[in-house]
Amino acid sequence: MPQGQGVQRHQRVLLFLFLALFLSQQIALIALYAGGGGKALLGDEVAYLAWARGLAGLGPPVVDVGWWPPLQAWLLAGLLRLFGDTLLPMQMLQTVLLIAAAAFLRALWRSCDGRVHAANLAAALFLLNPSVMAYAHWLWPEPLHLFLLLAALYLLTRAREALAGIALGGALLTKSLLSLFWPACALLLLRGRRRRGALALVAAVALVIAVPLEQGWQRTGKPMIADSSAFNLVGGLSERWRSDYIDDSVARLASDYFASASTPAARNAIYSTRAEALLREQGWGPTLQAQLGRQYFRLFSTKTTLLSQLPGPACAGHTGSYRAVPPLLAQLIAAVSDTLHLVCLVGFALALAFWRRWREPLVLWTVLFFGYQLALYLLLHVKARFLLPMMPLLGAFAASALVSLSRPDPTAAVRLQGLGRGVIAAGVAALLLMFALLGPVLDRSCG
Repeated sequence: MPQGQGVQRHQRVLLFLFLALFLSQQIALIALYAGGGGKALLGDEVAYLAWARGLAGLGPPVVDVGWWPPLQAWLLAGLLRLFGDTLLPMQMLQTVLLIAAAAFLRALWRSCDGRVHAANLAAALFLLNPSVMAYAHWLWPEPLHLFLLLAALYLLTRAREALAGIALGGALLTKSLLSLFWPACALLLLRGRRRRGALALVAAVALVIAVPLEQGWQRTGKPMIADSSAFNLVGGLSERWRSDYIDDSVARLASDYFASASTPAARNAIYSTRAEALLREQGWGPTLQAQLGRQYFRLFSTKTTLLSQLPGPACAGHTGSYRAVPPLLAQLIAAVSDTLHLVCLVGFALALAFWRRWREPLVLWTVLFFGYQLALYLLLHVKARFLLPMMPLLGAFAASALVSLSRPDPTAAVRLQGLGRGVIAAGVAALLLMFALLGPVLDRSCG
């Protein structure tokens, strides 16, 4: 057989294998969601649905409490208005959004790493992870946020600054995470177009967020679309466990927050004062020590938001939101999720230590983005789902490392050479594995 035909056949086999695994995963997740009477809404899902139903005229009007950016509720309300009181259209759309996000990730990583195999594997690690794709069935804004953020990054690398600004503005209207960080996206502007491109980017972002920003300022007293920072700071300083959903103190704290005052601005002021008092009482040194020993276990835990909702002991952080799950299906999904989660973390550690192309704008942006999030979550309330915005690029770096293991290339972005780098890789991998796996061991929350 000619070499070219052999390569094409190999590619077809890999594509068939990917599609088979992806469709099998989708069937399993649908069975998980639909079986036994469906899934109970969890946490903020309840608020998003009530808000959207009120906007769509299918329920009582809901007052915007100033916590959540509005785009997810607007989108869900539009679909409820069009298709009636069913979540299926939203779930189908969110599945498409996650697939599109993977396509943007593939294009970004092909430009950054330069190898088609690494780009393909980056997309596959994203799409084959059930703990990622399960978000398509839920009402949190992560699928829409990831789609818009990756679209913005992709458009910036293609010198489409105005469109990138529209996408980035949309991302700001889905999650508050980017409120202070979004100007760093200008790192991806092409040389020679930076001044004009930056103006177009900022103008487009301003156009999208202007009205919600002004409304948010009136509600919260800050120039933010939504502001839950004071509440999340008190929540983060009050957390006890290294795993989320164990004796969830934040749920009780929310009741106290809303009873504390009649307006978002007043509530935020009260909780800012409370956070300052906690820091003074505990001291900065002991506070940072306690937070370092807890928050990143929560963030990187293999007990993802999907696995937390499967049946299991409440003392271990299982909510049982999926009401009836065949044990074999739950074990299979957990095994796949755990495996891909750990592959991404260890692969990222390898790529980080052996990476050679530090001048790539996307790499610099990623380092800043990860550092920004880790700094925020050192003090703020943390749930495992907050890792999701980092997962696409964690998987992309892991893909580069895995391809370099199987196809060594001295010109590749990742070159696995050097004892010193190997020691660094082992240290970072050990740290991430500790965060991912040892939280329950250290907590002993079930006795």
